[in-house]
Amino acid sequence: MPQHHSLTADRRSPVRASAPDALQDPASALGRCGVAVSGFREVLRIGSATLIRADSLDVLTALAEAAPGSIGAVLGDPPYSSGGATAGERARPPSQKYQQSEYRHRHAEFAGDMRDQRSFLAWSALWMARAREATVSGGLIGTFTDWRQLPVTTDALQVAGWVWRGIVPWDKTQAVRPTLGRYRTQAEYVAWGTNGPRTMAGPTAPGVYTVSVPKVKLHMAAKPVALMEGLLSVMEGPVLDPFMGSGTIGLACANLGLPYIGVEIDAGHFDGACRRIEAHGQAGE
Repeated sequence: MPQHHSLTADRRSPVRASAPDALQDPASALGRCGVAVSGFREVLRIGSATLIRADSLDVLTALAEAAPGSIGAVLGDPPYSSGGATAGERARPPSQKYQQSEYRHRHAEFAGDMRDQRSFLAWSALWMARAREATVSGGLIGTFTDWRQLPVTTDALQVAGWVWRGIVPWDKTQAVRPTLGRYRTQAEYVAWGTNGPRTMAGPTAPGVYTVSVPKVKLHMAAKPVALMEGLLSVMEGPVLDPFMGSGTIGLACANLGLPYIGVEIDAGHFDGACRRIEAHGQAGE
């Protein structure tokens, strides 16, 4: 059963309420991680998943300070702050940058997508550095980006102290919309690296994933669960997801039996992810 600790019940209805010390059990799958994040105002436990409504930088700082080396891997889909060639174009709401007009009001906006490239580099290096401090030596990081922010993302990875290891393209197939007289914008990318040296052992994952964009999405930028499962196949838990969105990485972790920590700043997206992961768990019982 999910366990929920909320100090904001007077503002909106929580997903599920329970005792505030639900994360204090050191024998839980998350161990020190659970204790480090237990002080945040809204925390939900569903099986081996811990979901936190907070700014990811605050959670990453808490983990780095209270539980360094406790995270097995990091897989994140941050806001790209992309979708335009100029600062003014990038500052538009995500729905105007990433959706055709007929789909514009189908999904809620999401936060943090209006930085210019310099501030995006600084912010990315900041969250990646804190994530690295919380990650075990040799642990993996994978972070999504698009073609516009790919160079900046690989720079940030190295500024943060990770060893940059490569890029994994996500081929979204030719189902993505065409651009007349041009090549389709058919791929996004995962920049990946390790926290120092990594032992040459374990399974091998593909270097390219060809998976269609989900036909049914709960988030404007949602990605396929199958894609996340493939990326997670060479990662160890607990898996930290600093930008949870609709909880897709959490579902993939549940399918693979990996402990999961998801962080989401937006209240609406947080509730949606909590319900989705809870329903997924109930369906598998």
